[in-house]
Amino acid sequence: MTTRNDPSRFFNRELSWLDFNSRVIALAEQEETPLLEKVRFLSIWASNLDDFFQIRVAGLKEQVAHGIMRKSPDGRTPGQQLSAIRAETSEQYLRASKIFRDLLVPGLAEAGLGLKSYADLDDQAKAYLDRYFHATVFPVLTPLAVDPAHPFPHISSLSLNLAVHVQEGRSGAVRFARVKIPPILPAFVPLPDSGWFVPLDELIAAHLDELFPGMRILDYHLFRVTRNADFELEEDAGGDLLSAVESELTRRRFGRAVRLEVTGTMSSEALDMLIRELQITRSDVYVMDGVLNTADLMFMASLPRSELQYRPWTWVTHPRLAARISDHLDIFQVIREGDILVHHPYDSFASSVEEFIVQAAADPNVLAIKQTLYRTASDSVIMNALMEAATRGKQVVVLVELKARFDEDANITWAQRLEDVGVHVVYGVVGLKTHTKIALVVRREGDQIRRYSHIGTGNYNEQTARIYEDLGLFTCDEAVGADLSFLFNYLTGYSRHSVYQKLLVSPIFTRPRILKLIAEQAHPEGLITMKMNSLVDPAMIEALYAASEAGAKIDLVVRGICSLVPGVEGMSENIRVRSLVGRYLEHSRVYRFGGRDNRVYYIGSADLMQRNLDHRVEAMAPIEDPDLQFRIDEIFEVLMADDTLSWELGPDGKWTKVAERQGLSTHVELQDLAEARAQARF
Repeated sequence: MTTRNDPSRFFNRELSWLDFNSRVIALAEQEETPLLEKVRFLSIWASNLDDFFQIRVAGLKEQVAHGIMRKSPDGRTPGQQLSAIRAETSEQYLRASKIFRDLLVPGLAEAGLGLKSYADLDDQAKAYLDRYFHATVFPVLTPLAVDPAHPFPHISSLSLNLAVHVQEGRSGAVRFARVKIPPILPAFVPLPDSGWFVPLDELIAAHLDELFPGMRILDYHLFRVTRNADFELEEDAGGDLLSAVESELTRRRFGRAVRLEVTGTMSSEALDMLIRELQITRSDVYVMDGVLNTADLMFMASLPRSELQYRPWTWVTHPRLAARISDHLDIFQVIREGDILVHHPYDSFASSVEEFIVQAAADPNVLAIKQTLYRTASDSVIMNALMEAATRGKQVVVLVELKARFDEDANITWAQRLEDVGVHVVYGVVGLKTHTKIALVVRREGDQIRRYSHIGTGNYNEQTARIYEDLGLFTCDEAVGADLSFLFNYLTGYSRHSVYQKLLVSPIFTRPRILKLIAEQAHPEGLITMKMNSLVDPAMIEALYAASEAGAKIDLVVRGICSLVPGVEGMSENIRVRSLVGRYLEHSRVYRFGGRDNRVYYIGSADLMQRNLDHRVEAMAPIEDPDLQFRIDEIFEVLMADDTLSWELGPDGKWTKVAERQGLSTHVELQDLAEARAQARF
């Protein structure tokens, strides 16, 4: 029996995240994954790792640099965590190199597409690329020498570069130069009328003699640098938040280097120079054979080769909305007839969420639209509709979260565009990130005002809604509408949090309510089922342990980080943890408590992490309609029966692929159920 302060009661957050990324890369290793989907998952793995190093590894390195020795809940110092991260990440680089070399290269070649080396091309293909180089590439290249008159240049984060050694013809002196691969150009140059591409860095390398005329090219090596992007905004230091975010984006370009990626062929001389000039250590160097800019391979996954991809599938319109489309859909009338639960990407985002905002913008009876924006599409139907609503004279308020990491630039652009047409743009509450996904439409109906609400688990983003699994609730419940009005007043003005009638709102109300719901199930007949992205908060984990010890049966579906240790006798033997990784990104947060006759359901934007519970504005809505509760029960049934995409977490911290018995894939099953519901309306 362990005590509450025993580190063995928790798994390490960072290593648990790396386990998640390991499950992503495993999809590229699995034989049954279509070839171009293998490319997609390898690209996702690399992109995920970029973010991890820029934020999580960078943060740990800052702690070490400042002598901070505070231990994580599992008992590790920052230095110990970095050592463990190094070991696991190095292993994943070996796996990624093997996938690229042994699976993707030969598989793509057999299918007649992929990457070709410039040196292996015939004269016609080389001539085509030479023309492209001289017309498009050469004019934007800037080779930078390194010598007493030219200091080592700044290497921007995530940029691809060539380290070049050249020799002067007369003196014989050896010089070092750096050539940046221009990020503004496609990283892989297509050969005409084919499925073949040549890496831009290889094309540039083949023409280095033109960049250094009169010099002898001795060698060249590809490298990539990752820098610290984890900066805290000083929101209360004067000035406005917009300026603070713009300043942070500038600082991010010059953050401390935290990772150097190289190929296995890099010379020791070049490597030593980069380590010295970037002020890193050898433990920060990672070797990747194949392509260093693996994340840029994502374009290849979308090539028009359907036989190499998942079976094409188009989302369906929610049956209650589809039944009205032929009758000139009035989405507000449909909502008045009863709450609607949409499940993306199975239910169409366009015919539900987009339609909700588009109709609100055009409806003369709509007086006001209020919405949060965390991440959205570059060409957003929703944002355009909100701007149209403002030009029609409606009261439009949009809370733009400028601190949405790596989407700051896009959100600043949208904020300025919205303001230009008269939308009231606010940036949230000082000290808190606004992560909630909510929209409120205020409509005049006869002699009364009615409020229509949407509370979701995912962003108002048409692009990610096609691949992210999320839930959304449409309702005109008066209590929910009143709660959203109070919440928007809190976000836009100086009002304090009210006592909400139905919503759970962070940072004040979610934690105590969830803890109470868990405690109420702490008995032998207790049942708890939760689905989330991450489970990290120690108090929540301890509450689940206590419920398990009291006999409650607990099923957790945790896509990413899980610090809870399941299956330990006397502590968590009644807790089962699984993770699903596949075609769609499992993104919804769903919480269910109690037996079939007295269950409580919530959906929303909050994971069980300290940041979601204590440092962000989040909202979770109850699901009270029995038909909608049935839909959630159905989703959980499918999740728990899955034996194709599921992994289970053991008490030793290892994730094991669930043994296949029925061959049930959650994503295929939910597609089939959505199609069946769509057909049933006919």
